[in-house]
Amino acid sequence: MIDLRSDTVTLPTPEMRRAMAEAEVGDDVFREDPTVSRLQERAAELLGFEAALFVPSGTMGNQIAVRLHTRPGQEVITEARAHIYNWEMASMAAFSGCLARPVAAPRGILTWDLIEPALSPPVYYRARTGLVALENTHNMAGGTVMSADETQAVIRGARRRGLPVHLDGARIFNAATALGESAASLAAGCDSVMFCLSKGLAAPVGSLLLGSRGFIEEAWGVRKMFGGGMRQVGFLAAAGLVALNTMPSRLAEDHDNAQRLARGLADLSGCRVEPDSVRTNIVMLDLEHRSSLPVLEELRAAGVLAVSTGPRQLRFVTHKDVARRDVDLALEAARRVFT
Repeated sequence: MIDLRSDTVTLPTPEMRRAMAEAEVGDDVFREDPTVSRLQERAAELLGFEAALFVPSGTMGNQIAVRLHTRPGQEVITEARAHIYNWEMASMAAFSGCLARPVAAPRGILTWDLIEPALSPPVYYRARTGLVALENTHNMAGGTVMSADETQAVIRGARRRGLPVHLDGARIFNAATALGESAASLAAGCDSVMFCLSKGLAAPVGSLLLGSRGFIEEAWGVRKMFGGGMRQVGFLAAAGLVALNTMPSRLAEDHDNAQRLARGLADLSGCRVEPDSVRTNIVMLDLEHRSSLPVLEELRAAGVLAVSTGPRQLRFVTHKDVARRDVDLALEAARRVFT
């Protein structure tokens, strides 16, 4: 079975497994796990922040940031297809008492000229805007990337309005690879950033939340409140360290495979794919005449796994456990399904 559902299905490398078996651990709630401390220090160093906090998931990292940046009754500006709005179980409402203010953006890239009209006016009877949340790469827009210049323009506008900016950088290393920039340059100036270890970097579990020392000090308490105190979690942090040090350099291979997949799918009857829009490891396929769920079942029967992201849309994600040969086999299966 060729699994193209997500890069979250990646399995840890042999080096990660060895590191996990040999990890030095302690009670991280007491801040006594040395491997977790090394991971947090390494993440902060790589992205140019003062401090970082290891959390179980990207969702928890995003929601800790929302909780710390906002007050109950405020709004959070997000792109209309953003993960923080669509795929995190309305957590900003449940945990922080905030409402998302979704803004549709071409390619999923929020620019200041789109954000500014959505900000609350200075009147007492409207909910105040409390936070601007960006996403890079943008998952549901097809892995699109936001350049450092685009991010900086949003940050400058937000500063003028006294607003913090959080970056959901779950796949920020994919964005950095696609743009030929560093992850630090893409995150620079944001008040907080989250990135995942368990997607393209192939670690088994975990994400990092980054910010100033004071912000991360507060984040420790919110993580505990949300149930994220993980005790002897150095076993997982050890895999995360290997992921950070070894996996970003191979992400271009996933991007090449996604391009190959997109070009092949674009040739099939009844499919709409834009290969030129595929910048990273995500390929979106729009179905012209069929519903997505029956097509998914036919693909599964042919040995390929994907996911439905809409009534007539499928998503395919390449990753380290999908080789070029697997892409070619997946395309052969897709041709049988669509012929």
